[in-house]
Amino acid sequence: MPAQPPEPTIASLREAPGASGEADGGALGPYWTFYWAVAAAQLARWLPRHPARVLDLSGGGGRFARQAARSGHTVLEVLDRPPEPPVPIVPGGDHAADGPVPGGTALDGPGTALDGRVPEARGDGMPDDGARTNGLRTGGRTGRGLPVNGITPGPRTPLGRARIPGLGPAHPAVPPGEVRRVVGDPGAAAFLADGCVDAVIAENRMLSRHLVAESTVAEIARVLRPGGRVLLTVDSLTLGMALLAEQNCWAHLSDVPRAEVVLVPWPDGTITRCFQSDELRELLTDAGLEVEWIRPRTALSASTVEHVMATSPGALPRLVRTELNVPPGDESLGIHLLASAVRI
Repeated sequence: MPAQPPEPTIASLREAPGASGEADGGALGPYWTFYWAVAAAQLARWLPRHPARVLDLSGGGGRFARQAARSGHTVLEVLDRPPEPPVPIVPGGDHAADGPVPGGTALDGPGTALDGRVPEARGDGMPDDGARTNGLRTGGRTGRGLPVNGITPGPRTPLGRARIPGLGPAHPAVPPGEVRRVVGDPGAAAFLADGCVDAVIAENRMLSRHLVAESTVAEIARVLRPGGRVLLTVDSLTLGMALLAEQNCWAHLSDVPRAEVVLVPWPDGTITRCFQSDELRELLTDAGLEVEWIRPRTALSASTVEHVMATSPGALPRLVRTELNVPPGDESLGIHLLASAVRI
């Protein structure tokens, strides 16, 4: 009798595979395919309907920035480390479908734009002595091709194509926008001016990875214009408690109801901050944001999705539509919470 594959552990949910768009064939592979299809559909519904300036703090391998750009938005993607060198495009190869980068800019060395500007900046040079350009704060004299306060704008990334089987775009077709990258601390956007962006994407558990979430949310509120919106995901308290139980941390688990902040260790020693919906709502409200809604990223369980996908491989579009139509209910469901808030 063949051996049964081991059951996936809670710890295996730490990093959702496919954050950079690659396929996953490991444990819970069908669930993660469903997870990312739902994430793309939720983002498509949430994005502004007209071209806007979007700040992406997700660190999700460019997935969210590319999707926003495909919807016609100008996206500034903040990376916590320089990107890997681009893969050469070989005619007829896997990357040929993306084609040339729309509105591409000549580069002065890897990852450095010749003009040192973010999209749609005007003029030939950078301003002097503490001026601002296109929302970027500059300190001291700068020149063409030089970093701004240590932040070096990078190249536009290929926009690619949407790959959500059976689901069409949420909005009418629009000319694609563009993605520009800067290297900096996503949790402290001091290089951005107040009220300079229309929307912020903080997906990929961004606030759970930045443990002092209060200061990060304050920065998000600062850079948003009045009426601007933020979309974010965090690790849920449900995930944190399951992770503690799996590691036999019973004493810590019993302290969770009395804890003001729940920090949970992963088996490798790294820490995540887990939120219940009331705590997340209070965090956003205290920063001057008005919560529009909080919901689980997926209400359908991994086991349900795995079963349906195993019996009906073409069921992904139907599962995604079912998830999107789930009425608001128990916010404690699921491993991640998804929230939308507006700057007041």
